[in-house]
Amino acid sequence: MILRYEEGGGFINPAFMLAQIPTFTLYGDGTIVFRNPALEPPPAEGSVARMNPARTAKLSEEQIQALLKSALGEGGLGAARLKYENNMVADASTATFTIVAGGLRKQVHVYALGMDVQGRPDGVARAQFAKLAQRLSDFDNGGTIPTDPFVPRAFRGVLLENGMAAPGQKPWPWKDLMPADFKVDADPNGIQFPHHVLTTAELDLLGVKAYEGGLQNVVLVGPGQGKIFTLYVRPLLPDEKA
Repeated sequence: MILRYEEGGGFINPAFMLAQIPTFTLYGDGTIVFRNPALEPPPAEGSVARMNPARTAKLSEEQIQALLKSALGEGGLGAARLKYENNMVADASTATFTIVAGGLRKQVHVYALGMDVQGRPDGVARAQFAKLAQRLSDFDNGGTIPTDPFVPRAFRGVLLENGMAAPGQKPWPWKDLMPADFKVDADPNGIQFPHHVLTTAELDLLGVKAYEGGLQNVVLVGPGQGKIFTLYVRPLLPDEKA
């Protein structure tokens, strides 16, 4: 990974983020994976919310260098400091830009990006970041630049026990995969929700169509005592482990 833009935090249910992927990622071989958060998601299926699938393409070396030069220059990342706050806004998300290229390793965190008041401090820099975020979010320019659907090699399933029934709840679909197989990482810096790698064959057993972009609120009636769980499904990106 050499360039990434993602949003996180803010006044939202933390479970919402379990199916989210970074908005844009560029890899050293020129592969890009992105998803425009402004697009309308597919229709829900009962309680199940489906996320838009990501898109992918391959940039040439010339295009890679042009994008990095733009992000560091007119995008403002080259001269940026680590954090940009905005004490006029509460409960907003934070945009994080990460760049690892040419010996440079840098992250820039911008709170409440796009919620800026003219004349406030850092106005020029924040405007640069907002323009860069817009470009990366809509990298295919509204679908006018050819890209392909991103096909994940695997998915991360996060399983939460909540005890709440929901319309369209499903019986536990797996014979060889039990709730106890979903585990929290031992590393305190790892994933602190019970999770497990899921294959497409395992997801097919859910009976939910168009899961490639990820799923939220899949309510499962577990085996044995019939406990009720909620499953969140997130596609894994090329650089990500389970």
